[in-house]
Amino acid sequence: MTDRVRGFPAFPARPGRGPFARTWWGRAWLQAMEDTALDLRQLKKGRSYAAAGLVGPITVSPGLITATTEDADDGPYRTGVHLAELSTTDWELLLDRAADHSGHLAALLDRHLPPELAEVVPLLPGIGDLDPDCDCPGWELPCRHAAALSFQVAWLLDADPFLLLLARGRTEQEILDELGRRTATRVTTGVPAADAYAREVPPLPDLAEFTPRVR
Repeated sequence: MTDRVRGFPAFPARPGRGPFARTWWGRAWLQAMEDTALDLRQLKKGRSYAAAGLVGPITVSPGLITATTEDADDGPYRTGVHLAELSTTDWELLLDRAADHSGHLAALLDRHLPPELAEVVPLLPGIGDLDPDCDCPGWELPCRHAAALSFQVAWLLDADPFLLLLARGRTEQEILDELGRRTATRVTTGVPAADAYAREVPPLPDLAEFTPRVR
C-alpha cells in the first residue's frame, strides 16, 4: 500500500449500532447513495450486511473504493464504488480557499471538514455521483453488496475526511505540502516586518497651515 492506496481492516459486526454516519459529510455521502438507489430493499439489506460485518478490508484510492463483500446466500463478491476525481481547476480553487483561512487547515488536521470548503467545489457526491460496481448477478444499483460497502465507507469518512479528499484525487500529504507552499507564498508576498519598521515616517503637517474657521 502507498499513500495513494490506503487499506483498512474489516469492521467487526456492530449489531444494534446507531446511525451509520455521525458527521455532516458522512451523512452527505450516504444521502448521495440513497438518492441514487433504484431499490430501497437493497439499501436495507446492505445496511444489515454492513452491521453484520460482511464487508472485508476496504481499500481507498483516487476515484475508487473497493472491498470484498460476503453474502448470506453465496459470494463473496468484488465490490467497488467509483467517484470522479476533482479537476485541476477545482483543486486549485479548493486549495486556495484552504490556504486563505488558517482555520480550515487546523480543522482538517483535527479531522473535521469545514462546510465552507465543500461550498467552493463539488467535493461531496450528489445524486448519480457514486457509481457502484459489483460482480454479483444482481442488476440493482446499488446492489446490497455495494450498499454495504458504502455504509461502511461512511464510518471511515466520519473518522477521517482526508479519505474523501483521497477519493477525489489527492493524498493527505500532497494536500498538506501544497497548503504549506501556498501559505509560505502568501507570507513572502507581504511586507517584511523589518522593512515596514525601517521605512521613514513622514512628518506631521504644520498645524499653522490649518486656520480654524469662525462662523
